[in-house]
Amino acid sequence: MTPIRARSTVVEAIRPPEPCVACEARVCSVCNALHPSDLDRLSAVATSFGVESGRTFIEEGALAEFFFNVTAGTAKLFKLLPDGRRQITGFASVGTFLGLAVSTTYSFGAEALEPMRICRFQRARMRDLLDEFPVLERKLLEVAAAELVAAQEQMLLLGRKTARERLASFLVARAASLCPLPDCNNRRPRNQQRVPLPMTRGDIADYLGLTIETVSRTLTRFRAEGMIDIPNASEIVIQAREALESLATGLR
Repeated sequence: MTPIRARSTVVEAIRPPEPCVACEARVCSVCNALHPSDLDRLSAVATSFGVESGRTFIEEGALAEFFFNVTAGTAKLFKLLPDGRRQITGFASVGTFLGLAVSTTYSFGAEALEPMRICRFQRARMRDLLDEFPVLERKLLEVAAAELVAAQEQMLLLGRKTARERLASFLVARAASLCPLPDCNNRRPRNQQRVPLPMTRGDIADYLGLTIETVSRTLTRFRAEGMIDIPNASEIVIQAREALESLATGLR
């Protein structure tokens, strides 16, 4: 866990989003539940904004007035401790829908790891849309169920897995979460998948309950074993997906 630094919430001027039908992120978002002919209704209740790298766009404890859909970039999600430290609880990439909790306040904070684009939906207007389109509500329930499964997996990861298993699980999960955007370079063979890592080694260590040294040392060992390549500090290339998955599940 790392101390939190005071940062203001700074975003670009909010503006109407581009038509939802033209959004490249729609393929991996809850928005794909709607028929293209109904997307104008979704556009009408959304606003779009950009977030600079290092800026917070969701404040833990703030009134939960909005839902957020990530259309570009990556954020880290965190919980604050009374002494000012924070624990990273996850990462939100393209297609992630944030703010589904029924609480009146946000139970987490979110900070941009790189420049981001986000669509924002006011809760009251979104509820009206869900009443109009039950298929969208079912999709959001699927997302909520998936988040519960992810939370259970995180408890297993922190409670039972070794450092190697934790890091392998993280890399496999990151690869699986990538949105297949049109310009995505992940059209490579399964064992040549490039996985962006916009978070620091410290962020990864915080999330996995490890030290930075352990994360760096384990990544180096994975590379020596031929499971990954590390072309630079902000990405890895999976070279042996099956071996990495076996390690993640404790079979190796």
